[in-house]
Amino acid sequence: MYSREEIKQLKQLFWTKFGQFMALHASADGDKVNWINYKTGIKHLYFKMDADNKVATVAIQWSQPDAGLRALMAEQFLQFKVLLQDLLEEEWIWDMDGTDEYGKPICRIYTSLTGYSVFKETDWAELISFFKPRIIALDEFWSSAKYTFDIFK
Repeated sequence: MYSREEIKQLKQLFWTKFGQFMALHASADGDKVNWINYKTGIKHLYFKMDADNKVATVAIQWSQPDAGLRALMAEQFLQFKVLLQDLLEEEWIWDMDGTDEYGKPICRIYTSLTGYSVFKETDWAELISFFKPRIIALDEFWSSAKYTFDIFK
């Protein structure tokens, strides 16, 4: 069992290593990008990566407080579903009626990898291999789709 401080340090070390590895890659638009804290430019809309001792997850997540706007964003993403799947080269889970860890309503499109732990350095290569192509594909998707989401700015 790890202490809270050890958990924080191991996660920080993993994400620092991942960030250093990804710094070699420009965005689809040719810009330098912070891959770990990816900015979509739309309030309440995030590309998230997370890992713990059991599961790693990559997600498009929106937490728009207004239910109507949340639903409109979902419709926008549904219009791009084929493009998104083509770029990801896999099908992701579409959860349009979820909640976050605080009970707030969210929508998300995500995929997960189980069986690897961010707390085992021997698993880091697998985790990086999971995160890297998916966040790059999300960036490529966003490069094409972001302008249709400007109505949510």
